Amino acid sequence: MKMTDAKAPIADKIPVEIKKHQDVRVDNYFWMRLSDEQKLAEIRDNQTQKVIDYLEEENAYYEAVTRGAKTFQDQLFEEMKGRIKEDDASVPYKSNGYFYSTRYEKGKQYPIYSRKLENLEAEEEILFDVNKMAEGFEYYQLGGLNVSPNNKLAVFATDTVSRRQYFLRIKNLETGEIYPDIIENTTGGSVWANDNKTIFYTKKDPITLRSIKIFRHQLGTPSSEDVEVYHEKDETFGTYVTKSKSKKYIIIGSYSTVSTEAQFIKADNPTEEFTLFQKRERDLEYSVSHYGEHFYILTNKDKATNFKLMKTSIHATEKENWVDVISHREDTLLEDFSIFKDFLVLEERNNGLNKIRFKSWDNTKDYYLPFGEEAYAADVYANPEFDTDTIRYSYNSFTTPNSIIDFNMKSQEKEIKKEQEVLGGKFNKENYISKRVWATARDGKKIAICLVYHKDTELNSSTPLLQYAYGSYGYTIPDSFSTTRLSLLDRGFVYALAHIRGSEYLGRDWYEDGKMLQKKNTFYDFIDCSKFLIENSYTSPKHLYAMGGSAGGLLMGAIINMNPELYNGIIAAVPFVDVVSTMIDESIPLTTGEYDEWGNPNNKEYYHYIKSYSPYDNVSAKAYPNILVTTGFHDSQVQYWEPAKWVAKLRDLKTDNNVLVLHTNMETGHGGASGRFDSLKETARDYTFLLSLENKLGSIN
Repeated sequence: MKMTDAKAPIADKIPVEIKKHQDVRVDNYFWMRLSDEQKLAEIRDNQTQKVIDYLEEENAYYEAVTRGAKTFQDQLFEEMKGRIKEDDASVPYKSNGYFYSTRYEKGKQYPIYSRKLENLEAEEEILFDVNKMAEGFEYYQLGGLNVSPNNKLAVFATDTVSRRQYFLRIKNLETGEIYPDIIENTTGGSVWANDNKTIFYTKKDPITLRSIKIFRHQLGTPSSEDVEVYHEKDETFGTYVTKSKSKKYIIIGSYSTVSTEAQFIKADNPTEEFTLFQKRERDLEYSVSHYGEHFYILTNKDKATNFKLMKTSIHATEKENWVDVISHREDTLLEDFSIFKDFLVLEERNNGLNKIRFKSWDNTKDYYLPFGEEAYAADVYANPEFDTDTIRYSYNSFTTPNSIIDFNMKSQEKEIKKEQEVLGGKFNKENYISKRVWATARDGKKIAICLVYHKDTELNSSTPLLQYAYGSYGYTIPDSFSTTRLSLLDRGFVYALAHIRGSEYLGRDWYEDGKMLQKKNTFYDFIDCSKFLIENSYTSPKHLYAMGGSAGGLLMGAIINMNPELYNGIIAAVPFVDVVSTMIDESIPLTTGEYDEWGNPNNKEYYHYIKSYSPYDNVSAKAYPNILVTTGFHDSQVQYWEPAKWVAKLRDLKTDNNVLVLHTNMETGHGGASGRFDSLKETARDYTFLLSLENKLGSIN
């Protein structure tokens, strides 16, 4: 990527001292922080205008630096768009007598939700055309669709700011009328009681955005009269409300990183008092499903680190009554389960690979679905029906496009309902190679790296390679197919997904060993994977790139402070980089609920440990790689000022002449653009940055 004559913005330095535990940090860019009120105000105050001016200067600088690649970026977007079936539709699924589906029309950004009564030949009933609803909005997200038991009404949620503060409304599906009452500041989810007129929903704290209260709404009454049925007062917990698959119980859940609690009522009696299932205990996690005369519980009780399945009578729910159904296994993580009339379905992970297991209630059958590849993703799909022998699951891999499959649990016959189409006429899965290799970390642990590349790509020190990872919250990134990634693979890139600690790829201990006071293992693992790839001639520092988003953006910030010489370029999307300041400030969304992930810096030990790796606090005068940083002005999860401050500090201290650009989408939040084509433009932007650094614009190997 060629440098431009345009001058990079130089942010003002206004020192602010932040004192904690007799330690003083000086933040020169604290002034970049705005409140929600300032961001949304129609009339800007001086500080707001100054911040917006700075972000727009950074955007202008980004445009100047990348101007020479703009034509290619547009071509890349069209290439990616050309692989997508624009008039696509989901596989219909049946729920309560209707077949529901989601479809797109050619040239349109947003989906259309529809249903058909009893059979697929019936007349289509359009529930929501999001294209029409989104008119006039830069950002529009429809979510939380929830149809009443009698199929006549639907609750729906909308977000037009991208802060995940949803408005709830109700639509009459018979008349098309949208009722005037609006419920503000919700999570977007809702639950119908069985009377078809009572709705439960979750409100957020307007400042911290913590899910804090459950309300009961009666159809036909103003939301101001809604009844508060639960208030989660512990600042380290959030709350939600759901309904059992059996439709017999409404369950309120409370959750923190290491503890959960549930309470329940019968869905037929929405005004009764909730009954506590099992009171919260630190380090006791459980989730509840109902079947017959029992509740089934996925839990880590009795030091079941990888979780186990237990059950208890619906009349005796305290933990002393729980009995094992699927015992704990040291080598297998029990990730989830689904209950059907005749089968229990288990989602497990063993040696990094996810598996689907079927176990009949009469114990006559117990078997796994066979999967032939070494790096793949298989997930139990939408299965709202209880009384069925057919389960729907999805399967894909680095080289295999996604398939939606119906599987008969009794006959073990399967039917592929849909295979993802890759248009453009160039894709052939036989042209790509996927494999899994194992790097050795500095403490001897083995780390899986799943690779995919074009069969014509030669692996040597000149091969460009993009290494990706996340490594937090126990989330394991699936080894899944991507049509957009083909644009890199076809140009000679290798894609490497590193399953570092902080995920649950190798079980719950893999997560525990990458959080709190072991968080640096996440960064060390990524760096050690990079060294492995270099030492084994998959690439070299001149051609190695790294990418991560959110907590994965924290990963990017940490590794370039620790080992910047290993990478030619970095993409950090919505990066969580000002860890100390954010975790100290309890007014920032999500902070208090994150203490059991990162540690509470009000504790001196955690404060100094977090400070020792926090990317913003550890920027120093040295050479850094080429860096693209992206963020959204309305991001509620990682506030825009974290990446903005980080870029300003990097630009002030770095000693190299490499590219450093910040792009802020002034209309969106954490998830980026809402339209399907707009999100493709963001991917084209990122890939153009990488391909520019490799001088591969306009050519395909």
